[in-house]
Amino acid sequence: MTHQTDQERALSDHLTELRRRLMLSAFVVFAFFLMALPSVKYVLAYLQADLVERGLELNAFGVADPLMIYLNLALVIGLVASSPFLLYQLWAFVAPGLHPNERKGTLAYIPIIFVLFLVGLAFAYYWLFPLVLDISTNLGQDLGLTQIIGASNYFTFLLQLTIPFGLLFQLPVVTMFLTRIGVVTPYFLSSIRKYAYFALFVVAAFITPPDLTSHLMVSLPLFFLYEISLSISRITYRGVLRREKEAMVKEQMDLMKQMNEK
Repeated sequence: MTHQTDQERALSDHLTELRRRLMLSAFVVFAFFLMALPSVKYVLAYLQADLVERGLELNAFGVADPLMIYLNLALVIGLVASSPFLLYQLWAFVAPGLHPNERKGTLAYIPIIFVLFLVGLAFAYYWLFPLVLDISTNLGQDLGLTQIIGASNYFTFLLQLTIPFGLLFQLPVVTMFLTRIGVVTPYFLSSIRKYAYFALFVVAAFITPPDLTSHLMVSLPLFFLYEISLSISRITYRGVLRREKEAMVKEQMDLMKQMNEK
């Protein structure tokens, strides 16, 4: 009965800690959301620059469209800006269950994850999005269509195109982590390369318009990203083997020392 009570107490403590961190995270996101509100109009002007250069303009078809766009973009900015803090809260919640060296190693992932996410966003916005916009605009002209672009649809499409690439660019750090804890090895990643390429090719097909050129221009960077992840896995795996060898040598030396003392 005492053991069960201890388990219930431990579970209650974990839930209390989780609730505290969730409330703190929500407060920080809300604070960044409020700080982002004054800058939204400048961000909107920057994001519309590509349309202005193409002679296109945005239209609000709903009464609440301007307000919803303004608030949603402020929320996205707040989430991105607060993501390092959110990742730290996640790390702090699971850290007590990790070994000291694992705590230090996983904490170092936070800035890497944030930087890779920003790189993914930049790649999608400065490389992929103009490509899709050009294809769509040229196709509309060829078909004799007049494009009347809804503001809500435009920014929804922009976020649906850029956010997934921010997540896809986490592949190297995810591979590093999984290799470090022994879930995958570089040999396994090499053996499934063709299947991984096919999966990435399918992902690119969902993201890009039905055009072979744009499909390949997106697929090739994803293949390159996989090769980078494979190289990182090899480096990480060598480090894992080296640490295991050092631990084994140390254990043997300690055992010999104990035998000599006897």
